[in-house]
Amino acid sequence: MVTQIVRDADRTGTGRTGINLTGARSVSGDVLEVTGLGVEYVTDGDPVRACAEVTFTLRRGEILGVAGESGSGKSTLITALTRLQRPPAVTTAGSIVFHPRDGGPAVDLVAASPKELRALRWTSLSIVLQSAMDALNPVMRLGAQFADALRTHDRSLSRDAAWARAAELLATVGISGDRVRSYPHELSGGMRQRASIALALACRPELVVMDEPTTAVDVVMQRQILAQVLRLRRELGFAVVFVTHDLSLLLELADRIAIMYAGRVVELGTADEIYDDPRHPYTRGLRDSFPPLRAPLRRLTGIPGTPPDLRRPPSGCPFHPRCALRFEGCDTHLPELVDAGGHAVACRLYDAADGGMADVGLPARTADGTEGRAERRIEDGIERRAEHRTEGGAR
Repeated sequence: MVTQIVRDADRTGTGRTGINLTGARSVSGDVLEVTGLGVEYVTDGDPVRACAEVTFTLRRGEILGVAGESGSGKSTLITALTRLQRPPAVTTAGSIVFHPRDGGPAVDLVAASPKELRALRWTSLSIVLQSAMDALNPVMRLGAQFADALRTHDRSLSRDAAWARAAELLATVGISGDRVRSYPHELSGGMRQRASIALALACRPELVVMDEPTTAVDVVMQRQILAQVLRLRRELGFAVVFVTHDLSLLLELADRIAIMYAGRVVELGTADEIYDDPRHPYTRGLRDSFPPLRAPLRRLTGIPGTPPDLRRPPSGCPFHPRCALRFEGCDTHLPELVDAGGHAVACRLYDAADGGMADVGLPARTADGTEGRAERRIEDGIERRAEHRTEGGAR
């Protein structure tokens, strides 16, 4: 079971620590620390801010999920993290500090040169793109593409050894080794996606960024891919930034989840916190948009309106035009990401500057504080999570 694999996976993070950007050796349990990141798209008029003041820490071996509607800034964020953005996208603020596993000098990826980035890619940082057919070279055999990456970072590796290693890597994701001589178009969609994951792990990176890797496959193949990702994460110890619009998937897969809206992180907490007690009205709306599989029928309300046009963002809180809980000042005051009882939220309901939690009539809660959790089961994995917790196997 995918959820059980999550239970068994090692949690090696030791919490947030300070960063010295001058090249001091890293001794923290963090693999990546993002602080105040801003990304803009240059236009003929005013620049479009696609990511603003994004701050989070990724611990070693951790899966951080990033969720939000289309246009929330998820893909812009991961291309900035891996320094793969192309003009007109420009990183305009903040830092992305990578901590090598061997305790070497911390590297600010925003300030890193192309040569430094080339040395880090594949060996330290890798990416799995949304469309494997677009990511893989259609005129090269799979083995040649694996050998290219392997031999670029290990000059002593012979061609035959690289091809043998490629076959081994394919086998780790459930693809027969003789497929190294296949072209991408000769594989099914699920096989291509698994091959992309194997390619991303070829040089044993410390961080793998995944951009909706299961979007183009059916739910059975999605389950197989996720199970293999979790197994490989447990065996190899890499951290993952997993981007998707499917919050229910992240609730089952991720250790922590960042919710993005209009280019900003509006809530950040553990998967259990996001499911059991979402603080931001937008997060609550995402969670409650999924129909239950086994609970009685109920009316789904969804989130009214549409995401804002980032060329002309609304004043104040960007979610206020769609928020049923807005009150005076939401249209003028931009809330900061602050601690709200264990996890972070950017909402004036919890803004310390406004004197703490506002009394605006939050939805009624049950005695155990879970707001009728049994009536909102999103998928089987969530039910397994609750059963496991009851048996004493909490996260």
